Amino acid sequence: MTSTETSRFVRFRVDLVVEIADPDQLRRATYEQIDGDESLAEEERGHARRMVESDEAEALAYLVEPFELVEEVPGVELVQASWSSEHVDYDPRAAEWSGAFVDLDEDD
Repeated sequence: MTSTETSRFVRFRVDLVVEIADPDQLRRATYEQIDGDESLAEEERGHARRMVESDEAEALAYLVEPFELVEEVPGVELVQASWSSEHVDYDPRAAEWSGAFVDLDEDD
């Protein structure tokens, strides 16, 4: 590829840190999603429910769909997506977090 050509493919990375303010509400919403997913076999549904029960990060990963981030963007077609979630120790004052994210709670 020459310097005047560019790829039509773009890797768009997003890191989010969310606070689970109401774990029970998150789980209920996830259970509703799992129970309504007709593509899941009963065994898979049971496994998904057990994973959600044991870990809020799993519940969040089940509800967040990367496709929804770009489905309404004109001229863009999602080719591939992957995502994961994990618990992190978050301290907004720590050097590792400062400047890395936009603080949505911060007053302008």
